[in-house]
Amino acid sequence: MTMSRGRTVAGSIAATSAMVLSGALVAPVAAAGGTPGGQSAGDSLFPTIGNTGYDARHYDIRLRYARSTRSIVATTTLTARATKPLSSFSLDLQGLHVRGVSVAGRPAGFTRHDDKLVVTPAHPVSGVFTTRVRYAGKPVTHHDPDGSDDGWIPTSDGGATVVSEPLGSMTWFPSNDTPRDKATYDVRVDAPSTYKVAGNGDLAGRRVHGDRTTWHWSQRRPQATYLTMISIGRYHLYRSTVRTAADHRLPVWTFVAPRYGSQLHARRLVPRALRFLERRFGPYPFTSTGLVIAHLGVGYALETQDRPTFDGAPDDVTVVHELAHQWYGDSVTPRDWQDVWLNEGFATYAEDLWTAGHGGRSTAAAFRARYAAHPASDPLWSPAPARFSNPVDLFGEPVYLRGGMALQALRARIGSADFFRVLHRWAAAHRYGTVTTPQLRALAERVSGRRLDGLFHDWLYVARRPKGY
Repeated sequence: MTMSRGRTVAGSIAATSAMVLSGALVAPVAAAGGTPGGQSAGDSLFPTIGNTGYDARHYDIRLRYARSTRSIVATTTLTARATKPLSSFSLDLQGLHVRGVSVAGRPAGFTRHDDKLVVTPAHPVSGVFTTRVRYAGKPVTHHDPDGSDDGWIPTSDGGATVVSEPLGSMTWFPSNDTPRDKATYDVRVDAPSTYKVAGNGDLAGRRVHGDRTTWHWSQRRPQATYLTMISIGRYHLYRSTVRTAADHRLPVWTFVAPRYGSQLHARRLVPRALRFLERRFGPYPFTSTGLVIAHLGVGYALETQDRPTFDGAPDDVTVVHELAHQWYGDSVTPRDWQDVWLNEGFATYAEDLWTAGHGGRSTAAAFRARYAAHPASDPLWSPAPARFSNPVDLFGEPVYLRGGMALQALRARIGSADFFRVLHRWAAAHRYGTVTTPQLRALAERVSGRRLDGLFHDWLYVARRPKGY
């Protein structure tokens, strides 16, 4: 994610609808045997999100959008593997009216409380099982404590765009809404044919029926819920192919709101930036690429997987930042939101690498300038990038700038050759997985043969200005 420096984004868990099915309260009948899945994934910043009872494998989302009412009618089918026999389990869902739930093809009981949809199957489930949720209504926008918005964002052209970091996915589909539980996706959106629909992964098909078109996006690589995107708008669609540094051909789908022209420069930047980043981070991890350039009013860009989303025409370093996230953040994803510097510090450092590689100051010079410009009393040094407890600090300057400076400090300590070996191996060893900061330290120590506990402690865990390199 990129945004104005110092602006923060945080999650809030808002109350949702009452427990309703066809206007009546639903009281699930407990299934004999099994135990309930824990209704928290144990995240440090958002302890109410997620469920520990199952591992999501695949989401099949089918959604019909009505422009006249700004509402949806949808079905999400989740294929998951139970981690133990489950008498009940939960999905995260904010707003919307649940019309019915079935598990393994049989009707299931359900209740709603806060942002949880608690499902009680007719019989306990174990192993791989499917859950089908039918729901409808006008999606809400998720409002964070600092006043920022994520999730379902209505747009001025009558459409809508989803940007979900950190908790907005629950505004449009029920899920295990934690970054530690990735899955693959098929998303079909039925919208008026005057609109085009962007999504993640590959465009598997478009079917015109009357005055409407169904767009089918297939994501074959594991994806965190917060990176799952659709954007319904009056776009110009540009289709091309890019040849990567590894000599692979990738399809490119770019969607541009007409008010921003053709965005030829940004579109031409994509292949250049991808090849530049591949030479430093390793092969591009996904099967397609592109951009979504929309008019949203949220004030930030987001690294939605394969196809980053921008609120307005982006500058070069913002495009580079969001594309760098495809390696660090999208493919390699923090298990816990407290480690989000592993996304933003890496993408900020990619900006510095791009600047240094295109006639600007070196990464070392950028570090020295930032260090000199921020005295010990400056907010840059507190809280520590990998140790904070208030979600308001999730996207503050310490996570971005100090996180990026920590990487330059690591490079200075272990040398450039070992540093870039670490970056390559980090991306390769954890491709499509989830990670923690201690794992990065362990890898850097193995590659360099040095003890780095002091450096990681000073730069990432202590709320004070470190002593330079």
